Amino acid sequence: MRLPSNLTLPLIIACALFMENLDGTIIATSLPVIAADLAENPIALKLALTSYLVSLAVFIPISGWMADRYGSRTVFRSAIAVFVLGSLACGFSSSLGGFVIARFVQGMGGAMMVPVGRLVLLKSVEKRELVKVLSYLTMPALLGPILGPPLGGFISTYFHWRWIFFINLPIGLIGWTLAGRYVPEIVEDLKTSLDWLGFLLSGIGLSALTLGAATLGQHLLPPIGSALCIVGGVVCIVAYVSHARRFLRDGRRPVLDFSFLRVRTYFAGVVGGSLFRIGVGASPFLLPLMLQLGFGFTALQSGLLTCSSAAAAMFMKTLATTILKRFGFRTVLSINALIAAATIIGYGAFSATTPIAMMLALLLFGGFFRSLQFTSLNALSYADIDKRDMGAASGLANVAQQMALSTGVTLGAAALEAMAFAAGRSDVVAGDFRVAFLVVGLVSASSFWLILRLPKDAGDEVSGRAILQADPPLQPGDTPKP
Repeated sequence: MRLPSNLTLPLIIACALFMENLDGTIIATSLPVIAADLAENPIALKLALTSYLVSLAVFIPISGWMADRYGSRTVFRSAIAVFVLGSLACGFSSSLGGFVIARFVQGMGGAMMVPVGRLVLLKSVEKRELVKVLSYLTMPALLGPILGPPLGGFISTYFHWRWIFFINLPIGLIGWTLAGRYVPEIVEDLKTSLDWLGFLLSGIGLSALTLGAATLGQHLLPPIGSALCIVGGVVCIVAYVSHARRFLRDGRRPVLDFSFLRVRTYFAGVVGGSLFRIGVGASPFLLPLMLQLGFGFTALQSGLLTCSSAAAAMFMKTLATTILKRFGFRTVLSINALIAAATIIGYGAFSATTPIAMMLALLLFGGFFRSLQFTSLNALSYADIDKRDMGAASGLANVAQQMALSTGVTLGAAALEAMAFAAGRSDVVAGDFRVAFLVVGLVSASSFWLILRLPKDAGDEVSGRAILQADPPLQPGDTPKP
């Protein structure tokens, strides 16, 4: 059956984005199985998650410039190729180090696929069709987290974990071929060059800092190596901040523009959102480990249970606008932060005897409120940003988001390792997860204080609350305004 021409391009890009979103969630359920096959401690596999997230953080900010400079079709197809090659390298990995490097390569491809695909649609589609076309891009983000955990568990339980990555080969080949035929080659006449020094300083700094923190548990690197990475990362980040200030004084824009943090709503959305995402980023790592290592669940059972929170998140998307319009950003974000953080802490109360129905109920409840928080934070961040600055502002926000998720994984793993070390054990037990969920949950809850400092009417124009308050609903007997 031939697709309508106006649907071909968005569906091709949506399929590529689905592959990236699926891969971001499919691995978490399989970590214990992969660790056993590689003869590694399951906690060491945190590096496979953090390396992917850091790669996204490093390369997303330059994706738009790359597409404008070298052509949207060229960069998009190259991103698919890099992602598939990284997937094959993951599937053939036989050591932790090789697996971590392959995941980083995968992240390079994913970092280019997502924003470049969205950019192609924004530049190729007529404005009257934009809302309908962009709706196709929401499907990968919604379906990936739902299908990823159970699919990863199914493959790991009944086949071999390596097929998690091998299945990307046929999908990628189809996408690469169709992109060559249907994705337009859009090249812009750029007036400015890329801030290469800023890109190198920020990329090396973020990567080294995260690698050092994630390997403190003596995984992959010796303690001195981890310490050197942390010191080197801090030095690069400090050098980048100095470089960025100099760029701004000269009237140029650095690759990551921290000046947007002066906007109160943007600061609350990005910094407060990062604190909240730390707890959320830890959950997909901690939950499968607790269910499989602590309670004896299979990978498939674990995946089927943990995907429920993503299903609840999809349902919340239909209600978020109404809730924000009724209560406003500050009220929703402050109260919701505490509710969502409480559900994260509640996961630590699970035990091997907890009824599945009770686990499912809390996961659904938590997924519902986390989705509301994410939707609200994303909208608030850009409430007071000029349209001409949206691209640069989203670059910094995307980096902060990926780094927060990576920090959550690292912090959750550190809490587990600290509990095992304090008890004189080399392996974690079910009781250790209670403390880990408590730690990351409290960090998420701390975002409450940043949100509470916002003015009561923050973001009302975006939520539609300003219009609602200006024109309250008519009461019986009222006369409509002319």
